[in-house]
Amino acid sequence: MSLVLVPGIGVRRNDALRWINISGLQFQPSEIMKVCFILFLAYFICKRGPEIKKFWNGIIPIAFTLLPIMGLLVIQDHLSCMMIIIVIMACMIITAGAKIIHLIPLGISGIAAVAAYAISSPFRLKRITLFTDPWQDSLGGGWQIIQSLYAIASGGVFGAGPGQGVQKYMYISEPHNDFILATWAEETGLLGVTLILILFAVFIWRGIMISLRADDKYGSLTAVGITAMIGIQAIFNIAVISSSMPVTGISLPFCSYGGSSLVILMVSCGVLLSISRLQQKEKKE
Repeated sequence: MSLVLVPGIGVRRNDALRWINISGLQFQPSEIMKVCFILFLAYFICKRGPEIKKFWNGIIPIAFTLLPIMGLLVIQDHLSCMMIIIVIMACMIITAGAKIIHLIPLGISGIAAVAAYAISSPFRLKRITLFTDPWQDSLGGGWQIIQSLYAIASGGVFGAGPGQGVQKYMYISEPHNDFILATWAEETGLLGVTLILILFAVFIWRGIMISLRADDKYGSLTAVGITAMIGIQAIFNIAVISSSMPVTGISLPFCSYGGSSLVILMVSCGVLLSISRLQQKEKKE
């Protein structure tokens, strides 16, 4: 995560310093960090044991593990990853048996900190104001979301047909990446989008079932973290392209362009399947 600050290695795109380049290979270290954080947090929670039900001895030490990560994400100007990490941690802590009342002060503090960070920059503040009415700057900051809504609306029920969409031609700026679902909606319509939603819903459901059936706490928490990471990222991306939340740089898992991101997602699914396979092996024995 710190390598983004090293000249010659860190790569800046769209005013964000989130990528590193090593021997021609570019990737976001935050993608690897999310999986590592899940594995570490599951171990850390297991080591705390019953202490997780206490505020000062359980919740606070876990919350402090976020500080260095959040500091590096602030440097990278990666607000969307901050939100995902916070939700992942909340899901894992709740699953581990933490008391909801203990999470309320942390939740309020976290929301306040993220809100303060979001409005600290004129660029981020503009994104929030444009979320309520993108047409106030239709040729500037609101352009992307307006074109996304046009693409979704023009798709109708059955869509224009595979490859027949027009919004991807110089209208939507990231038709292959963050806004790929808008292009899919235009070309396959409501039926195609429904199919994507069902697939993600099945994935989340299967991830939850793997977690519930895990024979050890570490496997259960890891499954929860991976399922939350992919599920929350998909929900956020769908919310962005439908103008249900401000525009952020969140890709759609398994769909958006990006080799390193796909590799990390596949590794995560491999870990999830390994937990499931262990369950089946022990049942046979």
